Amino acid sequence: MQHPPHQPLQVAALPKPPVPAREEDGPWHAEAVCRRDEAGLFFAPSKEPTAARLSREEAAKRVCARCPVMVACREHALLQPEPYGVWGGLTAAERRVVLARRRRRAGELRQAPGAGPIAAAG
Repeated sequence: MQHPPHQPLQVAALPKPPVPAREEDGPWHAEAVCRRDEAGLFFAPSKEPTAARLSREEAAKRVCARCPVMVACREHALLQPEPYGVWGGLTAAERRVVLARRRRRAGELRQAPGAGPIAAAG
């Protein structure tokens, strides 16, 4: 059956990104913009071409940019760590870079001279 030209075709709804519902994660997820719209932007379909992936990720990041809980979402994704999707405005690859920098910085702080307790002068 054909649809009249003035009526848009119905598109199957895409699943919403998994947002944790555990109490220890805090209430931030209830305010996440991605829970309300743009659901298909946050996770890649299988065998997605690179150009399509980059375009989708940029669109997801624009949604994240207007989200009131973007920082909490990002920290959640870094602490879990979430291996897939756009969380808190970062892709999985970008989150891996952030985590590597944090590990390197933590290692540098542990090895820095004088990083230990300050010795009391006698």
